[in-house]
Amino acid sequence: MTFSKVNSSAATLTKNRTEGSVVPASGMCVTCVDGCIGMCEIGKSAYRGHEVIYPQPFGVITAAAEKMYPVDYSHFNISGTAVGAHGIEPDSDKAIFPAVNLEAIFGHDKGIKFRYPWVIPGIGSTDIAKNNWEGLAIGSALAGTGLTIGENVVGMDPESVVRNGKTEDTVDLKRRVSLYKDHQRDGYGAIIVQANVEDSRLGVQEYAIQKLGVQIVELKWGQGAKNIGGEVKIRNLKKAQLLHERGYVVLPNPTDPNIIKAFEKGAFKEFERHSRVGMVSEESFAKRVEELRQAGAKYIFLKTGAYRPADLARAIMFASKYKIDLLTVDGAGGGTGMSPWRMMNEWGVPPVELHSLTYYYAKRLMDKGKYVPSLAVAGGFTFEDQIFKGLAMGAPFVKLVGMARGPIAAAMVGKTIGRTIEENQLPVYIERFGNSKDEIFVTAAELRHQLGDTAFEKIPTGALGLYTYYERLAQGLRQLMAGTRKFTLNHITRDDLFALTPEASRISGIKYIMDVDKEEVDKILNY
Repeated sequence: MTFSKVNSSAATLTKNRTEGSVVPASGMCVTCVDGCIGMCEIGKSAYRGHEVIYPQPFGVITAAAEKMYPVDYSHFNISGTAVGAHGIEPDSDKAIFPAVNLEAIFGHDKGIKFRYPWVIPGIGSTDIAKNNWEGLAIGSALAGTGLTIGENVVGMDPESVVRNGKTEDTVDLKRRVSLYKDHQRDGYGAIIVQANVEDSRLGVQEYAIQKLGVQIVELKWGQGAKNIGGEVKIRNLKKAQLLHERGYVVLPNPTDPNIIKAFEKGAFKEFERHSRVGMVSEESFAKRVEELRQAGAKYIFLKTGAYRPADLARAIMFASKYKIDLLTVDGAGGGTGMSPWRMMNEWGVPPVELHSLTYYYAKRLMDKGKYVPSLAVAGGFTFEDQIFKGLAMGAPFVKLVGMARGPIAAAMVGKTIGRTIEENQLPVYIERFGNSKDEIFVTAAELRHQLGDTAFEKIPTGALGLYTYYERLAQGLRQLMAGTRKFTLNHITRDDLFALTPEASRISGIKYIMDVDKEEVDKILNY
């Protein structure tokens, strides 16, 4: 059985000529014909070269791996019971699913509180992020969940003021922070500013803390989508030259006269901006954490990617030793606005394996009496059943699940609905629910009541889309938790899952279904 799909994908806008007959190992057509125009990835690479490395078209899509891993979260089911209740009185009139409390509270002083146990773990400098930020920020703030401003936002902003290599003022970052903070309610949720190598050199986090009032910053080692730095495409020569001047790796070199001529003649239409890979060491990590605390950071997070087990151990040890408030562990194949397509499919530790190792390592530290940071897990989560499984797999350490593609999709759909309402071009599929946002978005009445007419009318439909998606996830998660008789997040345990295959059990340490409750069953039947 092959797990990978090779040489053709919607992500690279390629396909095989003989779609029904493809060589599994190479992905090539069984018969490769002289005269073919080159629809497959090999063929397209013959004339567009490195451009075909990345999902396309840049700026209007997100992408995630299509590799089928040997074990994934669908190989586990959620248990249920007919007995008792945890976190609430075992009374049928009280233990109802709307009574489930989804609040997540964490941080070194338990000072961070989310209404729901999830976070968007890093939306950075890609066009798809920037163009949907209004919906993501306002929707997240209204829902009381976390949102992370990803890497390179300041460096990519032509209106940023950078003097002597340090950030003095911004437009885009300031906008992103204020859109969230202006809509935050009752202290729930958080806006987080992430930094990579270039951001740290530019002093982005110090600026965010001291000038924008940001309390939470995140160090970034990597993500599940790729094992190199962030990337975007640039269609403007002057901007490419500005980014080159700010220290980014820009390919091809936008200051080379021959490259400039080729670009102006239309030989290529996009430059690539790449970030550098970080070089992790305990000394530099400890120094950076201290610098951020001295700058006024109240909470410090760390995000790491799907690197080898030793790197995960380093992340957990560093987070423990230097009292990091949240460590996010992002499994392979997650989501991206731009990452090398083959890399996204073929590198890194998949989510089940990575999250299982995360649990093992965290427990090892706990058993030694060491500080264990709150954890978040990410890597393709989209719905309430997966959220429950992620929380249970890493219980009691995992407090949040990270999601990006699902929230972005919800915000984009909400935005699109708003545009079609304005243009009187609602698709029939949507129009059956009504012709206004009050009729179409099922949460509109509730939000209008809470915010008042004037404030509600200012809420963009992208934010309504995200808020409504979150409302669905919350209700679905409450139902699943009530079914396991767990009425607060702290009562979820690994025993709330069972593995459907011996292999899934072996990897995760979650009991195989045929081994669950054996001792209790013996007691019950030996009456």
